[in-house]
Amino acid sequence: MALTNSQYNEVMRDYERQQRENRYDWQRRVEEVYKQVPQIRQLDEEIRARGAASARQALNGDEDAAHRFRGVLLDLKEQKQVLLAAAGYPADYMEMRYRCVKCRDTGYANGHKCHCFEQARSRILYDQSNIRHVLMQENFDTLSYDWYDGGKQLEHLGMTELEYMRMVVRNCQEFARSFPKKGQNLLFTGSTGVGKTFLTNCIAKALIDRYISVIYFTSQDLFELLSRYKFDRDSQEEAEDGYRHILDCEMLILDDLGTEVNNTFVSSQLFYCVNERINRHKGTIISTNLSIGMLRDAYSDRVASRIMSHYGLIPLYGGDIRMKKKNFRGLT
Repeated sequence: MALTNSQYNEVMRDYERQQRENRYDWQRRVEEVYKQVPQIRQLDEEIRARGAASARQALNGDEDAAHRFRGVLLDLKEQKQVLLAAAGYPADYMEMRYRCVKCRDTGYANGHKCHCFEQARSRILYDQSNIRHVLMQENFDTLSYDWYDGGKQLEHLGMTELEYMRMVVRNCQEFARSFPKKGQNLLFTGSTGVGKTFLTNCIAKALIDRYISVIYFTSQDLFELLSRYKFDRDSQEEAEDGYRHILDCEMLILDDLGTEVNNTFVSSQLFYCVNERINRHKGTIISTNLSIGMLRDAYSDRVASRIMSHYGLIPLYGGDIRMKKKNFRGLT
């Protein structure tokens, strides 16, 4: 997954900064050695002079110049190592040091992006998601089924709450593994505390681990940003960058739709965001306490129609898990 231009430039600026630090640190160590062991400065000056002379000789047709210089260079370097050791310095003290030896802090090794570039890209995508620390706690590896009832079969499901939840999790894992090949959009519905946000976080973590760009917003935060972009000229430049990412990121997570203050602006912006991302073939996950009928009443028929025709619907059932955990802690 390629970064946006601004994200790529951010990574490359970090490499440039590291290269400057490397050069500064190298120059500092070299000057320190020159001050402590002046003979080493003289040897380096002789190496440069011999190298320049050898290059001139080679240009003038002397085919043995390079071979003779290699012999001289080995001897001069050996003298340097002896002097360094005698002064108590390690053998590589005057060499350039790199944060990543493989690519020498350029981001590329053998014409390909280095593993350290991929690590930097992953950090950016995590930071961009707005929920980096949450995802370390809420992901498929930490998901627990302990709070779902496995004893009583629910008539409208034809299975127990626990069986249904296991099926939902499998579907979510498959969605995250295959995105975007087997679906791009999901709508989680259900009452407060049934696990909607936890599941969206699980999917977000799995996508980001695949270097897929994810942005997370609560509905209140999203519409506040859109409002600043439309109406607040003082913060429009900052909001514009966020607005662009809302439309362009590979996965947008909109959490708790329906908790914002609704009005005609919110309804129109929700339709534009949903419709535009569908047209751009970008993924969106929405979680809400509202049913489809309530979404239609709150936002409009066209919003509900676009969601129903392009989103996979995942209703969640059960009691408030947070209250169950609270009551359990009260008993222990």
